[in-house]
Amino acid sequence: MTEMKAAMKAKDQVALEALRAVKSALLLAKTEAGAGDELSEDEEIKLLQKLVKQRKDSAAIFIEQGREDLAEPELAQAAVIEKFLPEQLSTDEIAKIVDDIIAKTGAEGMKDMGKVMGMASKEMAGKADGKAISTIVKQKLA
Repeated sequence: MTEMKAAMKAKDQVALEALRAVKSALLLAKTEAGAGDELSEDEEIKLLQKLVKQRKDSAAIFIEQGREDLAEPELAQAAVIEKFLPEQLSTDEIAKIVDDIIAKTGAEGMKDMGKVMGMASKEMAGKADGKAISTIVKQKLA
């Protein structure tokens, strides 16, 4: 809410739209059937990651279609939302964690990818993009 007020005072429409989307998504998640009054921190992080991914996917589609004018606000909103996520791991850090998991599980080849991905996703939840983890796991197990 503090960030939203600051965006309103600064007349920053992009930030304001992004923050309103976050607030809306959080309210919807809290009022869903079966949801408690409060969301856990993990649930909030997953929700924010989903919002960032949606914006980046939309921007990629717009760029593909030659509509940079529409892609720019999407990427700007994604950047605003990313401020609320924990710091993301670098590719090297993800690779090191994946190596450790492969060593622990004794995974050999693509047949063990599901086992490695499950453990990696759980360990790096909120700190790394699932697509980045998947790419590195595939490289290591190939």
